[in-house]
Amino acid sequence: MVLRFPKHRGGPLHWGRLKTIIEDLGQSGAERNRAGLEQAIQLTGEGDTLVVWRLDRLGRSLIDLIGILGQLADRGAEFHSLTEAIDTNSSGGRLVFHMMGALAEFERNLISERTKAGMAAAKLSGKQIGRPRALSDDQIQEAEHLLTLEQMPLPEVSSLLGVHPKTLKRALERAKGE
Repeated sequence: MVLRFPKHRGGPLHWGRLKTIIEDLGQSGAERNRAGLEQAIQLTGEGDTLVVWRLDRLGRSLIDLIGILGQLADRGAEFHSLTEAIDTNSSGGRLVFHMMGALAEFERNLISERTKAGMAAAKLSGKQIGRPRALSDDQIQEAEHLLTLEQMPLPEVSSLLGVHPKTLKRALERAKGE
């Protein structure tokens, strides 16, 4: 099996020994959803090897690469990158694969820690985290007035305010809890 990219036609592979050649034409390796990549993964089976010219042609982030290599391992297939000499069929290649997995996990943890720290700092400075509220406090008070004193049905009030009835209901419940 090979996922071959057109920039490297005629590389050092002996193309005649391959069962299938799949190309993703005009697509970046940064794109996760690629028809050729999905087809290559689906076609791999027990004992097959997915060969790429360069690792960055398969994916741009470690997390994506580890995910793709994990899918291949689940299918009983091996992986080989010609330029980086990563071959999961050898003990050294598996070592590199596991080191990449550890680095990907480390990267995910760092991103998570930075995100949490940034959110905490933003909260301390009084900034709202997440999506902005659909209704202002004044609009919620107006809705309460229309519902209780005017006896308007909730769907009609929500329509007047330009929100879904569930959004209005949540806003009203949140206002009661504050």
